[in-house]
Amino acid sequence: MSHKERLLILLAEDDDGHASLIRRNLKRAGVINDVVRVRDGQEALDYLEEMRRKGMQEANTPLLILLDINMPRVGGLDVLRQVKSDPQTSLIPVIMLTTTDDPREVHRCYESGCSVYLTKPVQYEQFVEAIKRLGLFLEIIKAPTAAVGQAPPE
Repeated sequence: MSHKERLLILLAEDDDGHASLIRRNLKRAGVINDVVRVRDGQEALDYLEEMRRKGMQEANTPLLILLDINMPRVGGLDVLRQVKSDPQTSLIPVIMLTTTDDPREVHRCYESGCSVYLTKPVQYEQFVEAIKRLGLFLEIIKAPTAAVGQAPPE
């Protein structure tokens, strides 16, 4: 991914330790993307609304959301549903990153439009390895340019 196409990562994670591990291990995996961290689902929605207001779509920055499911105020599944139901944000890739491996929860997330569902391992070493793999994945994916605040092309 060229510098011009660098992805802006919105990390919605309420656990400070997990957020720190995610950032540190993405960096170790060679991910040089900017990571904006919010602490709950409402902050994620507020951030996207702020992007709309500021017209950040003009920056042509691809955006990706890393989203925890269990967060205070607004849960990750509700954020996912709102993002995917809005034509202005529906193309943003959303990766669910959570400790929940309940098959019903996995199904609900995919049904609601998540791009990828990753379970955060409980063991530290496995968690670090999972984030490194995520970092490698983020280096090769192509995300649509953020069109927050714009209607999708006809």
